[in-house]
Amino acid sequence: MKIGIVKEIKPSEYRVAAIPAGVRELVRNGHEVIIEHDAGIGSGFTDEMYEKAGARIVDKAEEVWTSVDMIYKVKEIFPEEFKYLREDLIILTYIHSNAHLEQTKALMESKCISIAYEDISDDKGQWPLLSPMSELAGKGGFLAALHFSQTINGGTGKLLANVCGVETPVITIIGCGNSGFGACELAAAFGNKVNVLDINYDAMMEAKKRLPKNVTFMFSNRENLVECMKTSDVIINCVLWPKTRKDHLIYREDLKLMKKGAMIIDVACDEGGAIETCHSTCHSDPIYYVDGVMHYCVDNIPSAFAQTASTTLCNATLPYALAIANKGVRKALKDDRHLRRGLTTIDGKLTLLETAEKLNLPYTNAEEIVMTF
Repeated sequence: MKIGIVKEIKPSEYRVAAIPAGVRELVRNGHEVIIEHDAGIGSGFTDEMYEKAGARIVDKAEEVWTSVDMIYKVKEIFPEEFKYLREDLIILTYIHSNAHLEQTKALMESKCISIAYEDISDDKGQWPLLSPMSELAGKGGFLAALHFSQTINGGTGKLLANVCGVETPVITIIGCGNSGFGACELAAAFGNKVNVLDINYDAMMEAKKRLPKNVTFMFSNRENLVECMKTSDVIINCVLWPKTRKDHLIYREDLKLMKKGAMIIDVACDEGGAIETCHSTCHSDPIYYVDGVMHYCVDNIPSAFAQTASTTLCNATLPYALAIANKGVRKALKDDRHLRRGLTTIDGKLTLLETAEKLNLPYTNAEEIVMTF
């Protein structure tokens, strides 16, 4: 199979889908890898490194898109790339179809096969291609709070750490998954008073075994959340909110409960999600204020740590890319129900129910399609 890797065009996106070691594995399995010039440079991987791994470098993205069987990416497909979509093309990337109507329509109209990293599952009911980025996003979320709390960056000048003679800051983290644990790990290591809210008792008990005594675990209910809003210097949301829900955990009117100078860091950054006032921002314009409360809602935090992020992402996604390349995409989908869970579009049909419901598009069960292979 011919596999293509293009340079990401999302603003401030420096990750690359495959690092040289990953390319070497693809080549070792008999596949041809074609890479756009400088596709990995933002993550510290040069064209020469890819060439040594066996890839062929081309000058323009168009040369990649038009000559390969599968595009192996990081971020969603942008309007400038829609023209390259075609019926015999496989797309493997983060798609976030329910947040991008035009992209979803373009994927359907092209009749390509698109598979979303974020929707691929495993036997534990987890999302193995989302979790590596989630951990980085959680850690990066706390580091962003640390950065923007500085006076020189518009903050109150309160160091988010345990400093002798000074009141210890309070950090509240909503969600005890991979991103929540990542944020908690750093916040606790800096000596802050950390509250973690979740509805999963087992997840909190497991996290409690691994975290220090300055972390308090609380059941996520309205009463506990309101108390945390009143006392926290930073609230970090790490909950992915179901797209079909119309309610929120934190409403705009709740912002008046928060301390002066408090911050909201929304790692999930779902517009109209867990936090009503949050919408996606980017690294070049990361913050905004609502009713005096600073909001940081960058939707690709891991890109700030591009080399680490690219390496961990490639480690997680490569087995699926190899399965598709080695078996062919239809057999790979038929053999692996977890890969099938990530199927977004095929033959012009949308196969993600949540996206269909949110965007009011026709839905086709992926299982029904697979049965015809």
